[in-house]
Amino acid sequence: MQLPFLRFEGDEMRYWGMILLATVGTAILVGLGVWQVQRLAWKTDILAQIERKILAPAIDIPAEVTAASHDLLPVRGTGKYIGEDTVRVLVSQKIYGAGYRLINAFELSDGRKIMVDRGFTSVRAALPAVPKGSGQVTGNLQWPQEIDSFTPDNDLAANIWFARDVAKLSAHLQTEPILLVLRNSSFADDLARPLPKMSANIPNDHLNYALTWFSLALIWLGMSGYFLYRSRNSKT
Repeated sequence: MQLPFLRFEGDEMRYWGMILLATVGTAILVGLGVWQVQRLAWKTDILAQIERKILAPAIDIPAEVTAASHDLLPVRGTGKYIGEDTVRVLVSQKIYGAGYRLINAFELSDGRKIMVDRGFTSVRAALPAVPKGSGQVTGNLQWPQEIDSFTPDNDLAANIWFARDVAKLSAHLQTEPILLVLRNSSFADDLARPLPKMSANIPNDHLNYALTWFSLALIWLGMSGYFLYRSRNSKT
């Protein structure tokens, strides 16, 4: 049995159907926008935690180091660069353009051998010389995850690497699988530009996503209002 106040016919049924569709569509799009605002707050808090960890006071490199426990740990070490083999890892920077990260073996004062990511040099520049003598390096330990199914094989003959694979780099440079990404050092003659880990380099696009969903909600609502207006006026 159909209730009298729910009895719609023809155009009136279509009209109320459009109102329902407009309401549900707008609610869904606004809900997605609100969800992205919530994700923005979550991501902002995560990035703040990462920033605090990155910029904490540096400590001596621990005797036992693991990726799970020490990733991004601020550390310092005193020693000297060893060997003349500088690994070039191809990168692209928004500010500086295409270039290489320069990675070298570094012998600590206690005899341990680690790797130091000295920073950036342009593809157009001559390869900066390896700094001489002893000094101190400060930065963060990292185990970058830069390899995916599209990463080409390293061109060892041309000394062009396409990812900072700590295990492969350490085997190549004959060091422990420890990579210190330089923040600053006492080697004044090093012409490489440090590229330290920064939370600002981690994408946080949730605000853009939220604005997109809210914009779509306004467009949906506006178009629905237009069609409702046209539908109502077509009867008169």
